[in-house]
Amino acid sequence: MRGRFLTCLLAAMLLSLGLPVLASAAPTATLSAAFTPEQLGKRTTLHFGFAFSAEPGQVPPPLTQIELRYPNNLGIGISGLGLATCAPATLSELGPKGCPTNSIMGRGEAYTGIVLGVTPIRENAPIWIVRAPNQEGHISVLFYSEGSTPVDTHIEFPGILLPANSPFGGVVSIGIPLVPTLPGAPYISVIHLHATLGPIGVTYYEHVGGVTLAYTPKGILLPSSCPHGGFPFAATFSFLDGSEAKASTAITCPDPRKKKRR
Repeated sequence: MRGRFLTCLLAAMLLSLGLPVLASAAPTATLSAAFTPEQLGKRTTLHFGFAFSAEPGQVPPPLTQIELRYPNNLGIGISGLGLATCAPATLSELGPKGCPTNSIMGRGEAYTGIVLGVTPIRENAPIWIVRAPNQEGHISVLFYSEGSTPVDTHIEFPGILLPANSPFGGVVSIGIPLVPTLPGAPYISVIHLHATLGPIGVTYYEHVGGVTLAYTPKGILLPSSCPHGGFPFAATFSFLDGSEAKASTAITCPDPRKKKRR
């Protein structure tokens, strides 16, 4: 609490001095993805992450939209994840603890920051991915994040899985709300983010014969064959200043010889 108070005090002093907020250059982005385990025809957890460039002492512009394209034939709909749903109002009021345990689909962490005067202030914030009620027949998720510096805040933002053109199987369209900090201060910027979608770190519960059993959900089903060049991912990021950044990556195909040795 003392550290948080000092941070807020510093921010208020900088703002009262009228120091200029540094302008951010147009950012570039990198995208990462991985499967754990990576075995064709088996269940897995998807790891994904992205990061943005910034000039020394600055942060990227505030992020407003993400369009994340994922490979064809990923069995997200039959993953066993998100057996329950959480209403947006419930998540907003109570946080992930107020949602059904079986609605949690993944977790992660975001590294965010702002520049107050000439001083960058950054922090790590945990993220939860929660299944939401379907929208017009499409799978819908909610992302929830908590922050404590320079002010206590929590945000939730929606994502919806939509069709995409080949070689992709779909796109997760995610709207990012602008997060205020202090009066007159800039909105929070995302510097980098990493999250998982799958059974790693996720526990579900089932009631059987009057007994509650804990179990790990199955996870995303990988196809039995790998696309030429690997499993492709691509993302388009939109920022408050009107700029865009694009990034792509691919998860290399598993070595079939490793499977034969098992």
